[in-house]
Amino acid sequence: MSHNLLKGKKGIITGALNEESIAWQVALRAKEEGAEFILSNAPVALRMGKINELATTCDTEVIAADATSLEDIENLYTQSAEKLGGKLDFVLHSIGMSPNVRKGRDYGNLNYDWYLKSLDISALSFHRMLQVAEKMDILNEYASVLGLSYIAAQRTFPDYADMAQAKAVLESIARSYGERYGRLKKVRVNTISQSPTKTTAGAGVSGFDAFFDYADMMSPLGNASAEECADYCVVLFSDFTKKVTMQNLYHDGGFSAMGISPQVVEKMN
Repeated sequence: MSHNLLKGKKGIITGALNEESIAWQVALRAKEEGAEFILSNAPVALRMGKINELATTCDTEVIAADATSLEDIENLYTQSAEKLGGKLDFVLHSIGMSPNVRKGRDYGNLNYDWYLKSLDISALSFHRMLQVAEKMDILNEYASVLGLSYIAAQRTFPDYADMAQAKAVLESIARSYGERYGRLKKVRVNTISQSPTKTTAGAGVSGFDAFFDYADMMSPLGNASAEECADYCVVLFSDFTKKVTMQNLYHDGGFSAMGISPQVVEKMN
């Protein structure tokens, strides 16, 4: 059911790969709520996924952009403003990749060049998107910028490796840039710490099924799905959350507040 929460709003959604992607579901919900937006992903991801199908469904276009490239980000903003007919009201940063995780490197045997690449792709890209947006003055007042995170930024999860540090940097950037952008232009910047979600990226983490099942048993409301995360993103893009900024917002069914659950106790017994 549409409530026209984003009627008249324009934005950019990055990171959609296939139907499992959170960004894919965000695009569908944003379209349903009346938004106009451009889809974007890295050139290599565009060759792997089905984003052009999503663009057809959402009656929009895809602009390739490597989020580690200032030039690509500038081009993404310029073309998006031209195609949408004005400044932007929301941006979703759904970008993350660790070569160490992808190649199964143990945390005590990380490749440091890959480590830097993890930080660059997964976290510094968020700063780049914010910094370029500020310099280009591409965002309207009370625009909403969201990054997708995970509780491994605060707690240790085996095999999540250097992505844990990348998410911690991502959340720190949201606070630091949220203060700056809020003061300068009233732009709000937040991260959403989502439940483990069965996406292509999530499935690449060793032991993911155990992560998922454990979180589901620990959470009073169960794990939040990609579709439910999309609902939350839409609310944070909307005018109903105009004074929410610099926050890491847990969207995890209560997992982050739990010590132990009856289900886990029963399982252990």
